[in-house]
Amino acid sequence: MPAVDPTLAPGADDDIVHLKPPAPPEAFAHRQLKQGEFWQHVPAYREVPTETFLDHIWQGRNSIQTPDKLLETIQDLAPPAFIEDLREGFLRAPMSVRISPYMIANIDWSNPVADPIRTQFLPLGSRLRPDHPGLKLDSLHEQADAPTPGLTHRYPDKALFLPLDICPVYCRFCTRSYAVGMNTEEVEKVQLSPSPSRWAKAFRYIASRPELEDIVISGGDTYQLSAKNLRLIGETLLDMPNVRRMRFATKGPAVLPMKILTDHDWFQALVDIVTKGRELGKDVMLHTHFNHPNEITWITEQAMLRLFKAGVFVRNQTVLQRGVNDDAATMGLLLKRLAYLNVHPYYVYMHDMVKGVEDLRTTIQTGLDLEKTLRGTTAGFNTPTFICDAPGGGGKRDIHSYEFYDRENGIAAYTAPSVKPGQVFLYYDPIEALSEDAQARWRDPATADALIADAIRQATT
Repeated sequence: MPAVDPTLAPGADDDIVHLKPPAPPEAFAHRQLKQGEFWQHVPAYREVPTETFLDHIWQGRNSIQTPDKLLETIQDLAPPAFIEDLREGFLRAPMSVRISPYMIANIDWSNPVADPIRTQFLPLGSRLRPDHPGLKLDSLHEQADAPTPGLTHRYPDKALFLPLDICPVYCRFCTRSYAVGMNTEEVEKVQLSPSPSRWAKAFRYIASRPELEDIVISGGDTYQLSAKNLRLIGETLLDMPNVRRMRFATKGPAVLPMKILTDHDWFQALVDIVTKGRELGKDVMLHTHFNHPNEITWITEQAMLRLFKAGVFVRNQTVLQRGVNDDAATMGLLLKRLAYLNVHPYYVYMHDMVKGVEDLRTTIQTGLDLEKTLRGTTAGFNTPTFICDAPGGGGKRDIHSYEFYDRENGIAAYTAPSVKPGQVFLYYDPIEALSEDAQARWRDPATADALIADAIRQATT
């Protein structure tokens, strides 16, 4: 029997001086994950056993894409007025709707209007707001920076490869609502469906540019690639001498964590690519997208543990959203819960300036205040960088790095000297967050143009 460490014996810490008071119970909230068959409070899932709920195929087949299907699923959990509000939202939203049973089960149906998960995936007509005049469908100009369809080359040594245009769920705030999902009443989508010839052009371009060392594989969502195609893409890129780093981007672990537990072929394909990369001295990561602590349950914990044990390291990129995670308590809990599961909180993005989701955007000042409050609450490597992906193709900028910020009129000006030197990129705060006087200025086109011209002048002098 091994000897007991004397420093751990009862009473051994009698001489320890505690300079801080005992941690309160809420300090451990990040460890308290939702347990049990929590989905069974939803009428359609009352008889669904754990084995079935964890089946990723069952989840996909039972995803909700219409108000009628939602009503059939939740039945009397929400009032009729909510369903009618939802119908109006479906009609007016630029993003098609698809939400997994797992996400449905995590919504608080006693107050669905305010629920942060409902807010992200199910549009309500009553919550939609007029778009800021500066918003665009492809706000990041990904298509303008694409040498071939589905491949964006913006940064000197990095490219974004979009092999497909479908996801396990469709987020209302998607920056690629110009392409992802089905056509809607508002938007006819750019087609980026899987195509061997389109992929081949992207591969030839990457191989022809020796400076490209870092490739992000996104979409759509790499969760929706077959195991065979996941291997094809990963191995093709790993075989290119110039490619040193790869990131597979997926919302999946947040919205469908059971796939990691039950889609063994896909999981093994990912692990094999990571392992081959490591053998070649190349870095292969999984990038995911949790936005709220309520998205994380015991199922998430098991999925993340399986990835961790297999040597697959995960980074997270959160989108800052009004009414979802724009307060320090919520964001702080999310960061600590992610860290508890060995998921590295990497970025928090300002909500992109895409159309149809003005109700979700926050001001730059909100991001600045959150970052200031959160820094120091946990280890530095678990504290994300707050980012503004500069509209118009300027790339990711630290939100503090603006050249000029007119808080009164809600205009932040950024430059990107290593990406597009000499240009100024403007991010606009949501108009309804401004004073009445500022809102009136934006209603007058001539005055609005003058505000923009002044911001550019201030940023360049």
